[in-house]
Amino acid sequence: MSQLTPSSPLSVKPPAASTAPGSSWLKWTLLIALLLVVVYAVFVRPSLRPAAAGRGGFEARPMPVTAEAAHREDLNVRIVALGTVTPVNTVTVRSRVDGQLQKILFEEGRNVAAGAPLAEIDPRPFEVQKLQVEAQLARDNALLENARMDLERFQILLGQDSVAKQQVDTQAALVRQYEASIKVDQAQVESAALQLSYTHITAPFAGRIGLRYVDEGNMIHASDANGLAVITQLHPITVLFSIPQDAVPKVLQRFKAEEAMTVEAYDRDGRTLLAKGKLLTVDNQIDPTTGTVKLRAEFPNADDSLSPINSSTCN
Repeated sequence: MSQLTPSSPLSVKPPAASTAPGSSWLKWTLLIALLLVVVYAVFVRPSLRPAAAGRGGFEARPMPVTAEAAHREDLNVRIVALGTVTPVNTVTVRSRVDGQLQKILFEEGRNVAAGAPLAEIDPRPFEVQKLQVEAQLARDNALLENARMDLERFQILLGQDSVAKQQVDTQAALVRQYEASIKVDQAQVESAALQLSYTHITAPFAGRIGLRYVDEGNMIHASDANGLAVITQLHPITVLFSIPQDAVPKVLQRFKAEEAMTVEAYDRDGRTLLAKGKLLTVDNQIDPTTGTVKLRAEFPNADDSLSPINSSTCN
């Protein structure tokens, strides 16, 4: 049996550290979870606050409130409608006489002034006709002058009882006949001059002229369907649009009171303001198929921002 003696010390060794793979996996899991919590708190949660407020929630932060003195001002009431640009006047330029087109005096797509020359038709046939009726007028004037002198002689002889009264009356009737012929001749001369003036085609009003339908050298007629060209007046210009019948009473109330109602024209997207004008008139009946009423607004259109080839949104 062995015994322990004081000279033999007792030593105890601690167990070796465990190197099992499960402890390393746990450390990485805790580290990733901590990283996800930090990312959510810094990036994700602030972006969710506006959405929560938009659904009726309130952020836990103070709302700024300011006080201002009360005052009175107009509240603009807008009625939005789709409108169509329509010119005040549109005319198809036609020839009023038949003839050969000699000259085209306008450029397609350009603005023309009122009375500006547009085209010329060969005037020679009309000049000849005018000369003929002028000659007939001169002939009848000579006959009238001779008949009047004969009447004066017969009246003198009648006073001397040297001629029958019937001859004097016949001569007086001949004078009146020639006077009537003179009036007919004068009318024919004026008609010929008018026909001659129609050989010079001019613009009836200021506007923009479109494409021409006839070229130089062609025969044109007053009965041609297409005419020579089309002129559209652009200054001012109007926009035709429709509003619901429920909004008509308020508009008519201000319209009858002669209050100016501003109309604004926007592009198709409704973002760009094209022009400002005023309400011109209101139609006198409601369209039963759509339940709307047509209105017309007028715009100065000094910068040609509105054109009949486009449409706009009116407020």
